[in-house]
Amino acid sequence: MILEIILGLLVLMEGYVIWNLFRKTEMLETWVESFTQVVQSVQSDLEEIDSTGHFESDDEIGSIFSAIKDSVKQLDNFKGEDIDAS
Repeated sequence: MILEIILGLLVLMEGYVIWNLFRKTEMLETWVESFTQVVQSVQSDLEEIDSTGHFESDDEIGSIFSAIKDSVKQLDNFKGEDIDAS
C-alpha cells in the first residue's frame, strides 16, 4: 500500500516536471523564432537603406555602416538552420 502511494506520487511529480520543461521549451522556441525574424528584418532594412551604396562608399560613415552590417551578420549566424520537427 505504501509502495503504491510512493509510486503514485513519483508519477505525479514526473508528470509535473515533464509538463514544466515542455512549457519552458515552447517559450524558448517562440523567443528564438521572434529573434530570428527581428534579425532578418534588420538585415533586410540595412540592405534597403544602402541599396545605392552611398553609405559604404563614404569613408567615415562607411566604416561604421560596415561594422553594423558585420554585427548583424554575426547575429544571423546564431539563428542556425530551420529544422522541421513534424
